[in-house]
Amino acid sequence: MNLPSFGLRAGILAQLVFLIIAAMLLVNIAMLDFYKRDLVRAKAETGKVLIRALAQNTGRLIEYGQGLLKELESNTNFKRDVSELLSNAGFSGIILVDHSGEPAFIANLSAEKTQRGLTLARAAMGGTESSVTYHGIAWGVLWLDKKEMNVSAPLLFDGKSLGGITIAASLLPTYRLIRQSEKLVLLYIVLDAIILALVGIYLLSRIVVKPIHRLLRMTEEYKDGDMIPSIQGIPRNEIGDLSRSLSNMLHRLDDNKKELEKHISSLEEANRKLRDAQKEIIRSEKLASVGRLAAGLAHEIGNPIGIILGYLELLRKEHITDQEREDFIHRVETEITRVNRIINQLLDFSRPSSGKKKENGVHELIMDTINMLKPQSVMNDIEVNPQFKAASDTVMADPGQLRQVFLNIILNAADALSGDQTKEGPATRQISITSDNPSDYLIEIRFTDNGPGIDEKELIHIFDPFFTTKEPGRGTGLGLSVCYRIVEEYGGEIRAESVLGKGMTIIVTLPLYNKETEETTDDCIR
Repeated sequence: MNLPSFGLRAGILAQLVFLIIAAMLLVNIAMLDFYKRDLVRAKAETGKVLIRALAQNTGRLIEYGQGLLKELESNTNFKRDVSELLSNAGFSGIILVDHSGEPAFIANLSAEKTQRGLTLARAAMGGTESSVTYHGIAWGVLWLDKKEMNVSAPLLFDGKSLGGITIAASLLPTYRLIRQSEKLVLLYIVLDAIILALVGIYLLSRIVVKPIHRLLRMTEEYKDGDMIPSIQGIPRNEIGDLSRSLSNMLHRLDDNKKELEKHISSLEEANRKLRDAQKEIIRSEKLASVGRLAAGLAHEIGNPIGIILGYLELLRKEHITDQEREDFIHRVETEITRVNRIINQLLDFSRPSSGKKKENGVHELIMDTINMLKPQSVMNDIEVNPQFKAASDTVMADPGQLRQVFLNIILNAADALSGDQTKEGPATRQISITSDNPSDYLIEIRFTDNGPGIDEKELIHIFDPFFTTKEPGRGTGLGLSVCYRIVEEYGGEIRAESVLGKGMTIIVTLPLYNKETEETTDDCIR
């Protein structure tokens, strides 16, 4: 999906504005805190200066007037002068105590503040320096802060202690002053953020966004077989390096694509030749089996033909009765039917496979194969016991290929049982063929003989092409290999089990055909 052309620029602008405003706000918070502390510190210094001025003024009044400190409360001019000094300095209240610690002058203080000021003034009498204390909690500039300031000091005049003094001031006006100036600061922050964002987005667009869009156009314009876009005029920086790297990558992709097409073409040709070779191997193995069957059937066909010729010779005689003639003709017909059935079985098996899949009953195909092999000399004295327990045996396959699988397996078992007769072997040579449904989707056929079996080291190779344990000239070594390829093609599995001296079992598992869904269950085996 292609993003809109303004997506990257808008994202950078939003993040840039956020970072600028966040940075400025953090700086502003720090500056506000410093500004507030400076104002509060300045107010405290102002209070100390005010106390020294009051001490000088009070001392002169007492010295010239020959009065006591507590008599100043009745002095109207003193009250007025003190109120003006406090107001001009930003302080709201004052308390004076004499050298005995008794209150001498109180102005503009509540009862609570009076008691607090009295305590602080008495404490200051014993020292030589002023002190600043804070009381109460109120909303400051950005968060909660101290509400009131109290400046306390000894009342000194010409080195003599006249008593103690405490002046009080609210810090709320200071906080309001800072908040009022903050509005102007915020306006400046917004203007600065806008200016910096515009300059920043211009520079970023020129350095980052435009080159990235150029890269996007390069990738979008490149198509299979198209000429790779030129990268001339690219700056010598990281974006330029990325552009050159992308161009080199497109060149390599183009070369790799051409090379891949050549490999695909060669692989397709190799696969085609491999398929042809596999088909040829199957045909050649089938022809070998046909030749073997034909040789074995020659004797079986020869006997009926000899019988037919004998009956024909009898039919030429004139003294036979009509009943005998009819009996001879019936027997000739029976033998001819027998020969025709044998020849048709051989022709059906040798006929080239159509390769088309259709529904087949596995049990029926096995019985057809058994019946076709019965006349073979290799099956003499071999007892074949089919025991079909599978309730479902319908598969979707080429019947000719499945017959070839069953034929090769049974012939291999027969060859194993028809080995060197001088060696000690089983009293009864048997081939047992059983079927079962291990699941609702599979049929398993087991071909078991009671022959000599094979060694475990050789068992793992029996499905390899050209591997055989038979004597030279008795087999091609392709029978089980062909069976393996055919069964695997239909999504099945073929394997072998053997115990040396006790026989061998070939197990074929095939997926059943589901008529309702019209598909085989190949995945059930895998």
